[in-house]
Amino acid sequence: MATDPATDVVRHEALWFEPSVDGFGPLLDAVGDASVVLIGEATHGTHEFYGTRAELTKALIMRKGFNLVAVEADWPDAYRANRWVRHVASESGAAGALGDFTRFPRWMWRNREVVEFLEWLRGENHGHDLTEQVGFYGLDLYSLHASIEAVLAYLRKVDPEAAERARDRYRCFEAYREDTESYGYAATLGISKSHEDEVVAQLTELRRHAAEYAARDGRLAADEPFVAEQNARVVLHAEEYYRAMFGGRVESWNVRDQHMMETLDGLLAFASHDTGSARAVVWAHNSHIGDARATDMGRGGELSLGQLVRQKHGPRAFLIGQTMHTGSVTAAANWDDPAERKRVRPSLEGSVERVFHDVGLARFLLVLRGSKAAQALSEERLERVIGVVYRPESERMSHYVRAKVPEQFDAVLHTDDTAALQPLERWARDELDLPETYPSGM
Repeated sequence: MATDPATDVVRHEALWFEPSVDGFGPLLDAVGDASVVLIGEATHGTHEFYGTRAELTKALIMRKGFNLVAVEADWPDAYRANRWVRHVASESGAAGALGDFTRFPRWMWRNREVVEFLEWLRGENHGHDLTEQVGFYGLDLYSLHASIEAVLAYLRKVDPEAAERARDRYRCFEAYREDTESYGYAATLGISKSHEDEVVAQLTELRRHAAEYAARDGRLAADEPFVAEQNARVVLHAEEYYRAMFGGRVESWNVRDQHMMETLDGLLAFASHDTGSARAVVWAHNSHIGDARATDMGRGGELSLGQLVRQKHGPRAFLIGQTMHTGSVTAAANWDDPAERKRVRPSLEGSVERVFHDVGLARFLLVLRGSKAAQALSEERLERVIGVVYRPESERMSHYVRAKVPEQFDAVLHTDDTAALQPLERWARDELDLPETYPSGM
């Protein structure tokens, strides 16, 4: 097959980068004064994606004053790590701080690369006031029961009577503790009533009394009312998500990404009020951080966090995708299976990854915003997406979408041959008795 005509243009504009704090000069210039930088990944199990993203995040923190790291993880699980990196809580190291990441896919956050980044972040925060430190937060919504427990624990401290009211409202979820998905099934079919009214009422009451609670008890940490409200918001949107699962993929996907956007907005507003400035780095899969309007996902009605950030922040949003040609990946063969090191097939002809492979560089940076490369890559091409499950036997059907990459991202970091990241453990869910969550895998 003839070489794609875009290859020569990309080769001319491709810039070598080193995955180190000082190795991203041209990209930092392109980021400019952006206040939200989203850094993606084509898989949830590639060492180079995690390592490059961590080093770029360090550069954004050190060179441009970013003070929030918001990731595709559940709020209470990530918040435990946040407390450790900000010297608020003691743990047995970074691996201990990641101890609440117990559900499949654990390796997505319990891996060596994340441990090393959190150790660095804790060191960077050392000696600084809390208002000057960088936080680590989760954007996702799968922590229904953990977030309920967090809301109740907070209210027991500040308003025991309100805690009893909250417990009564949330009691309806007890029957689904072992299988939250069944709540959505029952509510959708009318077997059980929807409990939307109860979770809305609880969030409303918590918001109404937030200032009172903060003023009532000087022992509270400054962010406790905000954290409790965020957990109540997780419960609200998780309830909606599980009902939406049975309305189709598009509806549930959109609930999830809209929740991520609302959480990010809340973090930016809280940090800005608390410190006077807020600049966030977001870590998520390419399918979340890219602009869905440039893909066949968008044409099917799905939106994305990257799209929502662009619509709100305009040029102050900067979207960075990461791509690969071949290598290995940590992934499962099926949902809930143990992590495996799997070989990734070479990218397909007609894909943007094949264009990048034909450039002939082991890795490179390509700035797309306003470049000749953007014009050369303007037609729709295949693009690889691997989540936590990888099925090479159905590569084309399972792991490719069609996308106009220059409209999807502002820049791309390409690593041609990659290695699998290193999980701390290779667990299957069967080893623990935990409530199920079943996201799209991205």
